[in-house]
Amino acid sequence: MNISKQSTYLTFMMIHVIMGVLVYLVRSLALVYFAGSILYFLVQIFRTGNKNNEALMGAAYMVGAEVFFRMSQAIPVYEAGKYSVIAFMLIGLFLSGTSRKSGIYWLYIFLLLPSILVGAMNLNLGANVRNAIFFNLSGPVCLGLSALYCIDRKLTYQQLSNLTRWILLPIVGMSIYITLGTPDLRESLSGTGANYAATGGFGPNQVSTVLGLGMFLTLVQLVIYSKDKIFLFIHLALTGFLLYKGIITFSRGGVIAGLVCSAAFLVIYFAGSKGVARRRMMTYLILLGGVLVAASAYSSFQTNGLINKRYTNRDAAGRLKSDITTGRAELFETELSAFYDNPITGVGAGKSKELRAEETGIGAASHNEVGRLLSEHGVLGLIILAILIIYPLVYRSKNRRNYLFYAALGFWFMTINHSSMRIAAPAFIYALALLNVVHEKKKTPICRQRVIQ
Repeated sequence: MNISKQSTYLTFMMIHVIMGVLVYLVRSLALVYFAGSILYFLVQIFRTGNKNNEALMGAAYMVGAEVFFRMSQAIPVYEAGKYSVIAFMLIGLFLSGTSRKSGIYWLYIFLLLPSILVGAMNLNLGANVRNAIFFNLSGPVCLGLSALYCIDRKLTYQQLSNLTRWILLPIVGMSIYITLGTPDLRESLSGTGANYAATGGFGPNQVSTVLGLGMFLTLVQLVIYSKDKIFLFIHLALTGFLLYKGIITFSRGGVIAGLVCSAAFLVIYFAGSKGVARRRMMTYLILLGGVLVAASAYSSFQTNGLINKRYTNRDAAGRLKSDITTGRAELFETELSAFYDNPITGVGAGKSKELRAEETGIGAASHNEVGRLLSEHGVLGLIILAILIIYPLVYRSKNRRNYLFYAALGFWFMTINHSSMRIAAPAFIYALALLNVVHEKKKTPICRQRVIQ
């Protein structure tokens, strides 16, 4: 379970590279991989009674693997990734409890409940009410339970490193999987729209989000845990590889979120470092700058320059597009309109998509969790947003040891504004900002008094 040793970590990374290859060659192995992952962490949790936060590590792994499981059709239920995170968090709470500071997140969960009743009354008779409500509330509930588990929970820096590695490992496997299934981009691309060819045929938005997260977590490993030159090279190469894979999805949100979170982490870590650590940081910054340039240049070459037009909001012919949000602004406007019409109760969980389809003919689900909260929860949605944004900042004022704080909060906020809560990642990563990171206890030698007979 402990992957703090570099040799163990490298072994696990190679296992996931091989897993990516095997799942690509034999798709049916994906279900075995999913079931085996669940079983492995359950055994670890109950073997120790969650003494070392094994439930948190299991949830972290499922966050990193969720999109891989979806694209490889490993899970019988589309939302199984979120449900597994919720299950691990519930087990962890049962075995280890929560902090006395968790009251605000119990309130957050309570505020979600009225939308279930309103949604059940407002949804059309022909709609699958249960699925509509579960789909829209699984993300917020996942966030609430993750926050209840993480709030003020003590984690050592080494445990925090292990946690980021558990998220990263399945992302490495997924990147190998989609690489094997990607055709020659220089021949297959014809436009600047989202590129399904580079994502294993799965949604580029979700894939880009996870790749951006993986790039950021690799960078964290590079800066903090890569004093060994071999691991420095491995993490440097992996950072560039995941950045490249994210760029060629042509889905900008995940890449930009990953880059912004990386910048936030680097600024915070650089500001807190001194002497040798700061000089080492300067070396890392130069190397990372080179990786960024190389990945961008290679992406431009592989896409015949189309990716440059994508990031400058132009079509394949070079014409400037009128809407940089690719339709998301229109979806957000319909949600604001629903909020203005129903400011007290909102329209209810799952109703905003149905209402949008009825009024505008647009059947797309929300891409913006802020708009969805307002339209479906009304004034309670405003209170929920205030809790989610303000409380972590209050907690941070008394606990500044978590070097992932601003990056975690930034990843959550940026992701819910371009991809809503389609996957568990933004919900879980948000909760990491609430951890109480502590130094490892130093083992003191036992002094025995000699007895003179």
